[in-house]
Amino acid sequence: MSEILIRNADSILTMDATRQELSGADLRLRDGVIVEVGQGLASLGRVVEAKGCVVTPGLVNTHHHLYQTLTRAVPGGQDALLFGWLKTLYPIWAKFGPEEMFVSAQVGLAELALSGCTLTSDHLYLFPNGSRLDDTIAAASEIGLRFQPTRGAMSIGESAGGLPPDSLVEAEAAILEDMIRVVDTHHDPREGSMVRVGLAPCSPFSVSRDLMREAAVLARDKGVMLHTHLAENDEDIAYSLAKFGCRPGQYAEDLGWTGEDVWHAHCVKLDVSEIALFARSLTGVAHCPCSNCRLGSGIAPVRAMRDAGVRVGLGVDGSASNDAGNLVGEARMAMLLQRVSLGADAMSAREALEIATLGGARVLGRHDCGSLAVGKRADVAVWDVSGVESAGSWDPAALLLAGPTRVRDLFVEGRQVVGGGQMLTVDLGKVVERQNHLARRLMA
Repeated sequence: MSEILIRNADSILTMDATRQELSGADLRLRDGVIVEVGQGLASLGRVVEAKGCVVTPGLVNTHHHLYQTLTRAVPGGQDALLFGWLKTLYPIWAKFGPEEMFVSAQVGLAELALSGCTLTSDHLYLFPNGSRLDDTIAAASEIGLRFQPTRGAMSIGESAGGLPPDSLVEAEAAILEDMIRVVDTHHDPREGSMVRVGLAPCSPFSVSRDLMREAAVLARDKGVMLHTHLAENDEDIAYSLAKFGCRPGQYAEDLGWTGEDVWHAHCVKLDVSEIALFARSLTGVAHCPCSNCRLGSGIAPVRAMRDAGVRVGLGVDGSASNDAGNLVGEARMAMLLQRVSLGADAMSAREALEIATLGGARVLGRHDCGSLAVGKRADVAVWDVSGVESAGSWDPAALLLAGPTRVRDLFVEGRQVVGGGQMLTVDLGKVVERQNHLARRLMA
């Protein structure tokens, strides 16, 4: 039996059914599960003192491209809109191989962990030079995060009217074959699973209708989730209208891409009818506020989505369009964008934190995660609010208003991944050194 008692936290924000907040409270973790939440609990094992700290569920990241941590701040793409940005970066990504995929995933996952994230998805849609989804799954196993990778794909290159270069697209039969392989090899549907695989054709402008439709059929046959980019910016809407004769929401519905087993990234330009469709069908959304700002895509209608009943989580998106993978920073940006768009009362700090935890878990279909309650998985973030960031705060539990952006301790399935603000599972200095070497090689 492995047990940890997180003791005497200033505040525990449970995100349970009643959104209970406890003061001077304890949390008992045993064999990967939360077994007790309360005050004055006796220690039966290791004790982690949490005085001066706020404890939350681990944050959940619902959209990422981990491979992009090797291509941050690339000249030529720094000030471009989505399509121009992609055109700049595709030729660089075409030079990647398995090592680039593995190391960039390590760095991206460590960055997420240090920002309080315990569960992350990843959207990998290009596989140059022998790269495979297995490379990122291996990285997640070393870092220790709960992982929900998706086998993405691009099948329509420039010569066929698509956006990506022909060198980065795959034959659709081969795509479907490898989708079957990765699900059969890696997907674990059990409660407490550390790896669940999804299927994720990249976007309506890089795959065919047939592949979208066949991927949906395959996902439902295998019992896995579906993910893609949708309605990201005005260019995206114009492409859909010109190529398909309909808006992205209608396109998704026609191809079987709505439902509780589907979540779409961005959705910045959803209209009222599409929001109603997503609410009615229980389709999820990965909101990526920093990336949307960086690429000038706009402000997603998160307030309208939430009010309509759409399931919304947060995504940091790739580090080539966000530059950072800090999930608590993403939550603050989500709150601020709704306020600047709709008014200071449009979203509270606690609601944004709820979206970053429970909201993300619901989007990813992880009903065993996202809250601190008996029976839930032991995914826990401990935030030190005794430092300068929170000094003078009258409400330290309002982390997104005045709180740290780096977690003190992080537990995933009851195993400690971060301690004292440092990675415990890998030598991060060596990983970063290798990453920088690979980046310099790509530049050359």
